[in-house]
Amino acid sequence: MTDYTGSGPYCYANSLVMSLGTLGTPAPSPSLVETLTGSPFGVQLLGGTVPLFDPYGWDPDIGLDDAVDLLGLRCDRTSGGSADEAMARLREACARGPVLVGPVDMGLLLYHPGTPWGPPGGGSPYDGNDHYVVALAADDRTVLLHDPHGHPYATLPVPEFLASWRAEAVEYTAEPYVMRAGFERVRAVTEVAAVRAALPGAVAWLAGRADRAVPAGTVAGAEALERLAARVEAGMDGGPGGGDHGRLGAGARGLMEAFAVRVGARRLADAAVHVERAGLPAAAGVLREQARLVGAVQYPLVRGDGAAVAEVLRRLAPTYGRLRRELEAAA
Repeated sequence: MTDYTGSGPYCYANSLVMSLGTLGTPAPSPSLVETLTGSPFGVQLLGGTVPLFDPYGWDPDIGLDDAVDLLGLRCDRTSGGSADEAMARLREACARGPVLVGPVDMGLLLYHPGTPWGPPGGGSPYDGNDHYVVALAADDRTVLLHDPHGHPYATLPVPEFLASWRAEAVEYTAEPYVMRAGFERVRAVTEVAAVRAALPGAVAWLAGRADRAVPAGTVAGAEALERLAARVEAGMDGGPGGGDHGRLGAGARGLMEAFAVRVGARRLADAAVHVERAGLPAAAGVLREQARLVGAVQYPLVRGDGAAVAEVLRRLAPTYGRLRRELEAAA
């Protein structure tokens, strides 16, 4: 057994870890943070068409609050107000330490290649995608950022940063200008204790806990995977556009290829490590099986082999019920 280490889209987990660097105690690993957010414990078909390897009703903003609490920390979460008020809050917070900013609209972080500065009509592949960054300093003209998507010490002019920070195209937030600052430790918590304390929440996610409204038609767990398998078997669109006609649309396929499969497999692999360290080898075994199955989707998906993708998804479907039973027995 070899645990995975490498790149991956862990933006909010990495951003939280960076934000804790001034506490004077060792920061948790991004893999532990990701596990404590609850993201590995579920799968959903959002609106019946968009596949995500995270729980029904979950989002990173909810997950961050859970992880902060489970780690024995607190912080000041603020949002809303005018652009001027938000920047005043950010400047004040940055003067005291790093600030976890997000969600932001990744497509409006204009230092990323492929943004509107690129070829005419090209757009950004990240338009509307949620993202999290760490603000290090801010003045009247510029914001200095650590962006965990490969951009340390990135800079943006204030108007462009605010356009991203408004997060108008990010579906799960109704609030602009969300940030977390002033992190402090309120109780000592070991890694094992944190994971153990997270188990009831993990069971609740697997059982269909929903802390926010979900789009009509959203399904979770085995049902989500069976429906996704049927869509893949009906065909996979490869070009731009594509409506809901019973196939896997181009947008959903692109999301799976570039993001959902790789982050889903990594979440499960990391959760297996931490769940096993917490003394739950059977549950960890299910998580590792899930990680291998999700990872096995990538090749046939990119190759357009719908039958092979569907076969893996149907093998994956019953594992979520098994994982719930294993965690219920230990919670």
